Amino acid sequence: MTRLNVPDMSCGHCTSAIEKAIMAIDPTAKVSCDLGAHTVDVDSFLSERALSEAIRSAGYDVNASAAI
Repeated sequence: MTRLNVPDMSCGHCTSAIEKAIMAIDPTAKVSCDLGAHTVDVDSFLSERALSEAIRSAGYDVNASAAI
């Protein structure tokens, strides 16, 4: 499980865009977004770097991962 901090995530459109970006590179990923905490938890075989790049490609900044 990887937890990423996405400070610009603020609404349902944001979470949908982030989920779609991750699912495009790993259709089997399980993605959970927490708007209040601005975090995205991802259960995937992909690296943190790959997940961060997918989120950045959707237009969102990603800070260092948070501890789970």
